[in-house]
Amino acid sequence: MVKKGDSAISRREFARRAAFVSAAASLAPANLLTSDSIAAPLTAQQPENTSKLSPESQIEVESRIQSIFAQYGSRLTAAQKADIRRLATEAQPPLERLRAFATDNRDGPGLYLKPLMEREKRPSPMPASRKPASTPKSS
Repeated sequence: MVKKGDSAISRREFARRAAFVSAAASLAPANLLTSDSIAAPLTAQQPENTSKLSPESQIEVESRIQSIFAQYGSRLTAAQKADIRRLATEAQPPLERLRAFATDNRDGPGLYLKPLMEREKRPSPMPASRKPASTPKSS
């Protein structure tokens, strides 16, 4: 049984909180999470080097930055926040190139090294011949 002083919550309390969050999400305006409503406030905060990115990429960069700031923002200095913004912006073009790579469902993971040249397998050394086991003498 969980004591009231513990930080863990019961299943009933978790279900109650989940129901409240679900109800609050259903009452939120429908245009709250559309790309137009997200892009408008973010354009004022964008650095000058994001002009090379597409609008979708800029929104993705800003959402990544905001999620980092929401989680760690209180512990970061202004220089660290600027560095995170710069790194997130620089990481976006390689991500776009990686996502543009065409793959099919039949493509497997690229986890295995397949050498171009097959090596010859060495024959395993033959084990030394064993002496026949001596039978115990009965007296």
